[in-house]
Amino acid sequence: MNRKQLTYLSLPFFACLVLNGCSLPGKVAEPQLAKMPQTFNGRPSADVPELKWETIFNEPQLKHLIDTALQNNYDLKTGMQRVLVAGAQLRLSKGALLPGLHAQASGGLDRYGNYTMNGVGNYDTNFSPNIDNNRRIPYPATPDYFAGFRSSWELDIWGKLSKRREAAYNRLLASKQGVQWFRTQLISEVAGRYFDLAALDKQAEILTHNVALQQKAVEIVEAQLAGGRATSLAVKQFRAQLLATQGRAYEIRQTVTRTENELNNLLGRYPEAIQRDTGFISQAVPRKLFAGVPAQVVLARPDVRQAEFELKAARADVSAARKALLPSLTLDAYAGYNSFKLPLLFSPGSLAAGFLGGLTAPVFNRGVLKNGKHIADAEQMQAFYNYQRQIINAYQEVSTQLTAMDNLQKAYELKTAEVKELNEALATANDLYLAGYASYLEVIVAQGSVLNAEMEQVNIKRQSFGAMIALYRALGG
Repeated sequence: MNRKQLTYLSLPFFACLVLNGCSLPGKVAEPQLAKMPQTFNGRPSADVPELKWETIFNEPQLKHLIDTALQNNYDLKTGMQRVLVAGAQLRLSKGALLPGLHAQASGGLDRYGNYTMNGVGNYDTNFSPNIDNNRRIPYPATPDYFAGFRSSWELDIWGKLSKRREAAYNRLLASKQGVQWFRTQLISEVAGRYFDLAALDKQAEILTHNVALQQKAVEIVEAQLAGGRATSLAVKQFRAQLLATQGRAYEIRQTVTRTENELNNLLGRYPEAIQRDTGFISQAVPRKLFAGVPAQVVLARPDVRQAEFELKAARADVSAARKALLPSLTLDAYAGYNSFKLPLLFSPGSLAAGFLGGLTAPVFNRGVLKNGKHIADAEQMQAFYNYQRQIINAYQEVSTQLTAMDNLQKAYELKTAEVKELNEALATANDLYLAGYASYLEVIVAQGSVLNAEMEQVNIKRQSFGAMIALYRALGG
């Protein structure tokens, strides 16, 4: 091929390039990410050890439940299937960069009109003395048989297909981060339900103890009524208090049943009794693992990383949508046996091959491709705002839970002192009542105050463990 022929062949290519490239739409401009504070609530930053759930939630019964949930939870299994789908989509996008090769066996029949070029040509050819019987064209209907291979390959001259592969790769990474984030949430949910059950058991124990004390008080006041030292009103008041406490005990039982069922659902099984240790609810909440958390830790949270990868995928989609407006170069080839007579299909003379290169540029469908680019732009901005929102949410969650752990610790200490004072006041009220220096109402009030304070004390400890679990979750596990 001489230079003149090459120039003529290149003219359409450069014409398409000029017509499409000069009017290529620009990239969408993203705003600047809001600057994140370097510390939480003015706390000095320090290195944070790796947060393994086995270290934080080291109670044997709880560890067994978490292991069961990680193996059997159906939502987690569903998330793993999403990762497999994303991996398959990545392999599909990689396959688009390679030539396609297909084995083909086909047969067809054409009947050309008498007044067409093919019809006249086929008819006239059969009269030529240069062909033998095997090469005579069937007339008036001409069969066409093919057995071989066909190939088509779109060359990624602008990087459009590579950008689609990049988008698929980032979505695979995002799906993996999504599964990791769900694992963290699942561990937190199981631990939270377990601590709730332990707190409920402790409250049920408190109610049982108070029921026994109030039954004894009822017996005393009934004996005093028989001796003329108390009124029937006092007896009814003590009985009413006892009935109210017994009713609260049944409410606790129902809450235990509901919480056990919720926990069993997380474990992927039908309702059954949950084995648990009630005593550890009285232990101190672990705190040293979360001292001096640096703000950069939130950027490593799985949901934040997931949003980051989704943003990268959206950017790649925009780039691919822009490059779809440029011309595409496709190479087609075939090789095999081709004949208009079936008995001669696999003879050496039927071997055939062909090659074709084509440059395609959008013209009338250019508006459709531009709209596709606009959609990709909007999805990129959605991904950007979602990424920014996830960062802010993560920072706020860590900040809130760090403060909650401090405040709840102080509240628990004060509530503990309150329970001590109220128990001493109850003992004094009982002594004064028996000595005739206090009314039965003072005893009832003192008993009710002790019961409520003890229940609130357990509830504050439950909230403290809940804040620790929420902080573990906020740090991404």
